[in-house]
Amino acid sequence: MFAAFLRTSLLLLAGAGMMAASGVAASATWVYVSNADSQDISVMQLDRAAGQLKPVATVPVGGVAMPMVVSRDKKFLYVASRSQPFRVLTFAIDGATGGLKKLGEAALADSMANIDLDASGKWLFAASYGGNKITVNSIGNDGLVGAVQQLIRTAPNAHAIHADASGRYVFATSLGGDNLSSWKFDPATGMLSANDTALVNVAPAKTGPRHFLWDKAQKHLYLINELDGGVDVFAYDAAKGTLRHLQRSSVVPPGFAGKVWAADLQIAPDGKFLYGSERTSSTLTTFKIDAATGQLQVVGQTPTEKTPRGFAIDSTGRFLVAAGQDSHSVSLHLIDSATGLPGPGKSQAAGKNPNWVEIVDF
Repeated sequence: MFAAFLRTSLLLLAGAGMMAASGVAASATWVYVSNADSQDISVMQLDRAAGQLKPVATVPVGGVAMPMVVSRDKKFLYVASRSQPFRVLTFAIDGATGGLKKLGEAALADSMANIDLDASGKWLFAASYGGNKITVNSIGNDGLVGAVQQLIRTAPNAHAIHADASGRYVFATSLGGDNLSSWKFDPATGMLSANDTALVNVAPAKTGPRHFLWDKAQKHLYLINELDGGVDVFAYDAAKGTLRHLQRSSVVPPGFAGKVWAADLQIAPDGKFLYGSERTSSTLTTFKIDAATGQLQVVGQTPTEKTPRGFAIDSTGRFLVAAGQDSHSVSLHLIDSATGLPGPGKSQAAGKNPNWVEIVDF
C-alpha cells in the first residue's frame, strides 16, 4: 500500500511540475487601469475563483495617462499621455508578475483621445479630440514606437480610430462632425488614403459619435454616441469597407432627465451581449445581440462606479471591470451568463481619475 501511495504521490508531483513548466499553474490575469490625474497605472490581478481584484503595483507615467492598448502578442502595453509633451510610452509586460517596465517613449502629434494598433503591430493609430486629426506612427521590431508617419486633418473632435480585422480598412469618429471617416490602409507603407465612400454621416445631428467596435464575424459595427446616448448598429461590408445603418438604440436609463454623457462600448467574447456606459447616471446598459441580424434589445441597466468612463470584459465573459472617473475606484462585476446582466460591483481603489481598462491573460 505504501508503494502504491508513493507512486501516486510521485505522479501528482510530476503532473504539477508539467503544469508549471507549461505555464498552466502559473497562469494569471492582469488588469491595467490608467489614472489621468495621479498620472500612473494601477496594476491589479483578477482572481476569478475569489471574484476579486487584488492590487499589485502602481506604475508612474509622468503625464496624464489615458488611452492604452496591448499588443497582440501581449508583450507590450502602450499608454498615451494627454499632457505636454504629448507622447506614447511603451512598457514591457511581465506575464508572471503583471509588472510593467518602461522601454521608451515617442512623440505624438497632439493630445490623443484614442490609440490602437494595426493587425501586424507595426503601426500605431491615434485620434486627437482637441487637435481634429488622426495620425499613424511606426513601431519597430523591438516594440518601440517611432516617428509620426502620417497626419490627416479631420472634422472636429476626432475621438476613436480602429482598423477592421483584415487590416485593410480603418475608421475614425468625429464627435463634432457627426460622422465616421473611412480609410484604406496600406500595411506596407503605413499610409491611409480615403476610401471610396469616405464619410458615413450619423443622424440625428449633434449626437456625438464616440467609440465603436465590430463583432467577431465582421458583419456588424456598433457605435456609441456621447451626447445623446444613442447606440447605432451598422451592417458592415468587409470587402468594401462600407457601412449601412440598421438600427438605433440607447444607453439612457428609462426616466433619466439629466445631461447625457455616454462613454464606452464593449462586446462579450461570445458575441451574445453588448455593453455601454453612461457617465451622468453612473450606469452600464446591457444589450442582447440578435445572432441573425446583429440588432440590439435592451436587457437592463446596472449601477456601477461614479462616472464610468472606460470598462473592459475579461476573456471568459464572466467579469466586467468598470473605471469611475469621480470615484477614483474600479468595480468588478460578475456577469450572469443567462441574462448577460452584470451583478453588483465590488469596488477597489485605483488612482485619481481612472479612465481606461485593459485586461490581459497569461
